[in-house]
Amino acid sequence: MLRKASLPFAISLALVSQSAFAEGYKLFEQSVSAAGNAYAGRGAQITDASLVYSNPAALTELEGAQFSGGVNLIYATTRYNDASAQSANGMAVTGRDSGKLTLSELVPFAFYSDHISDNLSWGIGVYAPFGLSSDYHDDWVGRYFADETAIKVVAMQPTLAYKLNQAWSVGLGININYAEGTLSKYKDHSGLCELGTNINGLYGADVYNAAYCDSHYEVNGDDVAAGYNFGIHGDLGSTKLALVYHSEVKYNLKGDSEITNTPITGANVAGNPNFIIARPELPAVSVATGKLAANSYLSEQSKLDLTTPANLAFSLDQKITDVLSVQGSVTWTGWSSFESIDIVSDDSTPSISLSTQMPQNLNKEGYIGYIPEHWHDTWSFSLGTTVHYNDELTLRTGLAYDENPITASHKTARVPTADRIWWTWGATWALSAAQSVDFAYGYMWMNEVNIDEHEYNAHGDRIYNSGVQANYRNNAQVLAVQWNHKF
Repeated sequence: MLRKASLPFAISLALVSQSAFAEGYKLFEQSVSAAGNAYAGRGAQITDASLVYSNPAALTELEGAQFSGGVNLIYATTRYNDASAQSANGMAVTGRDSGKLTLSELVPFAFYSDHISDNLSWGIGVYAPFGLSSDYHDDWVGRYFADETAIKVVAMQPTLAYKLNQAWSVGLGININYAEGTLSKYKDHSGLCELGTNINGLYGADVYNAAYCDSHYEVNGDDVAAGYNFGIHGDLGSTKLALVYHSEVKYNLKGDSEITNTPITGANVAGNPNFIIARPELPAVSVATGKLAANSYLSEQSKLDLTTPANLAFSLDQKITDVLSVQGSVTWTGWSSFESIDIVSDDSTPSISLSTQMPQNLNKEGYIGYIPEHWHDTWSFSLGTTVHYNDELTLRTGLAYDENPITASHKTARVPTADRIWWTWGATWALSAAQSVDFAYGYMWMNEVNIDEHEYNAHGDRIYNSGVQANYRNNAQVLAVQWNHKF
């Protein structure tokens, strides 16, 4: 199998969609202090320098120069069972029909903030806003639909905040994002592997080539793009409010599509004395080996457009007593911008797309791959409680619900997720007047997910007789720690 080095990265995902605390492939893990409340009240609570991401406007409320840095350890499991699949010609695919996938991932972040004047503050941060990662066993029955899936995004964000008056502040951050993605799967060449030695009957000779069972496709790409976030913070005494908008970011991931062991059809080598042709649409026979002819390796420059969605969050932090406060957040995410995965040739001398773009395949010029997604916009809700136990210890807990952006008809083996609920606990321990440490733990679970996936051409029409069906169970845990220092 082809493997390429990838930037370690925290668009890291957990679950087979595996972002532990997120819907789709959005990551929330940029603040451990906010994680303790299940991100309820995020950006409204005045906590630490992680507000650079959570709400740039709230930086005006911090005392002096501050640093916050931390790491989240995500441990996620996906169990699938009762899996079955069919090849392009409708034959049953043999392979693993149940299994367990595990993922352990570290997601780090770091932020710094300071004041320029009484009314003007600034900050900078490095964090991971999006991520997705899954990698199936090579012999699983759905390998013609999904093998590895990875989306990784790392952002650097400089920020300015301005205090309008005693109650209200505004802030703006510009984020520079590096994104990379990898998609791979095994290739089903009209069921040549499933047909096995029965192919010999069509040729009247022993021409079967086992290499077709190891035909593997992988596309890699990366890009740099800019976005922004804008925040408003209101301090109304015992009530603090936040409204924060993160823009969508559009990427054009450019890289290479690579495939191993593809058939050489008779139409492609007509008149070549090195091959024996049975029919134009069937694989030719290599004179040198006496077996079905194959290209051991093909590569083509390609591109893939990716848009990470905008989101808008409203948060509240309400003080009840000197000891107790409650938090709440409502978040909208514009996942409807994710309509499809389109892998298109970017090569002046194409090789792979010469076949994949044909009318019987993807039926669109230059197309190498196409997966319809049609995600929809989602809402997330969270509630939290904070107890200021004493000057050294603050305790937190929270409960959140995240709506899944994928409709039942478009659930895939790459992202087999449902609505999710998670519960978190956290604490802040003041080590001194200048230093503190945040801890958080969260557990996430979701209902069983069923998929029935098929293949489509670039116009959205179903093609071939291939499919994969499976049932999934997902859960995840996160353990996080953050160190804060006031200078």
